[in-house]
Amino acid sequence: MAKRRRLTAAPLLAGSPPAEAAAPIPLRRPPIAEVAGEAAATSALADMAQRFERARTEGRMIQSLPLDAIETDWLVRDRLRIEDEGQAALIASIRARGQQVPVEVVDLGDGRYGLISGWRRIAALRSLHEETDEARFDAALAILRRPADAPEAYLAMVEENEIRAGLSYYERARIVARAVEAGVFPGDTAALQALFAAASRPRRSKIGSFLRIVRELDAALRFPAAIPERLGLRLSAALAEDPDLGARITGELGQNPPESAEAELARLSRLAAPAPRTPPGQTRKPAGSATEPSAQTPIVTYEPERGRITLTGSGIDAALARRLRTWLSDGQG
Repeated sequence: MAKRRRLTAAPLLAGSPPAEAAAPIPLRRPPIAEVAGEAAATSALADMAQRFERARTEGRMIQSLPLDAIETDWLVRDRLRIEDEGQAALIASIRARGQQVPVEVVDLGDGRYGLISGWRRIAALRSLHEETDEARFDAALAILRRPADAPEAYLAMVEENEIRAGLSYYERARIVARAVEAGVFPGDTAALQALFAAASRPRRSKIGSFLRIVRELDAALRFPAAIPERLGLRLSAALAEDPDLGARITGELGQNPPESAEAELARLSRLAAPAPRTPPGQTRKPAGSATEPSAQTPIVTYEPERGRITLTGSGIDAALARRLRTWLSDGQG
């Protein structure tokens, strides 16, 4: 029986590459598909850009702004001083961990921004940049705000400081006075009600009392933020009762400026003390007259917090003490 021949594959033509080495034929996308894909990508990028811009303008995105582009005096600041201890702690924190809380700014155009809140943080960053010259301290993290008007911007500043670090009564009154002077509010009452709407009526009334001190003594005082509530209310009442008191205080502080807050408060307490009543049967001569030299006039210091009235001066003697005791005894009877 004849053997069957085994069929084998035909030999490859000379120069032909192996089948497994042959490159696949690329499939070209239809032109309409390419156009649609490019349009979709462009639309997605445009939508993303719009979302980012909307988030930026609506204050939902933190951005980095050069310190030189931020105008800290865009609003009249309500804070008069930076506490050394508190500011040192803030500087140390930013040095170690960077700025953790963004400031609030408003876009003024042309790459300029007005500071609404965060004055202490900007001051800390500038101090660190001057000290180290490091680039990380040359910019501030900021959130863009869009206050509807100037009153809203002032309110944002006041609220931020009230929450983070309470202002003194003098500082509160000062921002009210400055906002009224700038025409932001039509008067004191409107400014008080708008800027301190969350405060109680008695609290707003106390701020209003400090307004008189701000307007009569702001240029003369060196440590006004240190004035406590009780002394401030007493000083305000004294200024209202005596139209010449403001000029006398300004003159005395100007001739011999106090070196510390304590010294200034002591003078204000003495000058704001009510004049002692003249004992019955005696006529009080004005200080500086020929019959009663000013050096003999006792200085009266009233300290209601300690329940004390102190008389000092070269005119204090045993006779005066006896007359005062008799006068006080007669008054109680």
